[in-house]
Amino acid sequence: MATTCQSWIVYRQVSSIDTGAREILPFRFGYACNALPLPNGVSVTALLEIEDLRTQFFTSAGTVQAVDGISYTVEPGETVAIVGESGCGKSVGALSILQLIPDPPGRIVGGAIRFQGRDLLQASDQEMRDIRGRDIAMVFQEPMTSLNPVLTIGRQLTETLEHHLGMSRPDADARALELLGMVGISDPKRRLRQYPHHLSGGMRQRVMIAMALCCEPKLIIADEPTTALDVTIQAQILELMKDLTKRLGVALIVITHNLGVVARYADRVNVMYAGKIIERGDAGEIYRNPRHPYTLGLLRSVPRMDLPRKDKLDPIEGQPPDLTRLDGGCPFRPRCRFAVDRCATEMPRLEAVDGEHFSACWQADALTATERVAS
Repeated sequence: MATTCQSWIVYRQVSSIDTGAREILPFRFGYACNALPLPNGVSVTALLEIEDLRTQFFTSAGTVQAVDGISYTVEPGETVAIVGESGCGKSVGALSILQLIPDPPGRIVGGAIRFQGRDLLQASDQEMRDIRGRDIAMVFQEPMTSLNPVLTIGRQLTETLEHHLGMSRPDADARALELLGMVGISDPKRRLRQYPHHLSGGMRQRVMIAMALCCEPKLIIADEPTTALDVTIQAQILELMKDLTKRLGVALIVITHNLGVVARYADRVNVMYAGKIIERGDAGEIYRNPRHPYTLGLLRSVPRMDLPRKDKLDPIEGQPPDLTRLDGGCPFRPRCRFAVDRCATEMPRLEAVDGEHFSACWQADALTATERVAS
């Protein structure tokens, strides 16, 4: 595939928090390459391509197959949700993208992670440090433990700007002030001088979003961005992220177990169970027409305001499997109401069931329209 490359500089009018002086200075610069369409008209590659990714943890109890051969793509400006219960491999898959798996005991043992056509698993440690924060940013699950308690909010924002964009301290201060205003934090000038413990949970999460946006990355990974926040603050944070990613054209991976988040904010959904993607498709299609018993169970366990009230919800019985003792069959079968003998001996592959809708289930066709209603 042919490419065109060019250097570029973005200028911005900035001012110092201390002096108020304003001047035009370089804000961001780099060297960009854009793939041209192939002769047969095939379009450019996805922003992120994950292929057969496998991440394992080697422990005294055995080898934990935390991520077991997952594959998916993220297009520029798209919001992709990764859904599943705790322990299914959602966060480990995200940390694998940025090579943040602790080694030992964890290790990426196979697959490919291509970002703009480049395999990140072949990148050096220094190259990954340059990518983290600048091209791919992450909003971690718990802001109180992710923010440094002994550094001010301002310093935690300006450090990234100075490192990745080469900004001077006054310019970084001005950009940090702008970012806090962008994410809806009141009195941002005072907040820059405060420490994480001075802020509420919602404000700390807004700071984390500002840190993720500070270098204008192409991809943001949000790992349970509304954990431990009350319902009203959750809605504000999610609306903020959706608005900013749309306005700035940033792709977003949202990791969650909250199906309400998926329904409102995601374009496409990957449902994970026991380290594998077991269903994939358009968010609306998966809600209307789930084709895996696990997805159906997740939908049935959520209260519905548009249906008659029932005495009890319909939970998924049983517990997730031990990832150190998986056999050759489907890991969901002990909890599955549709299991057949074949499920115990063969793991179904993720295959198309309807256009771009994929399911890894031998009984995908057995889920009739009546049975798929999440009531």
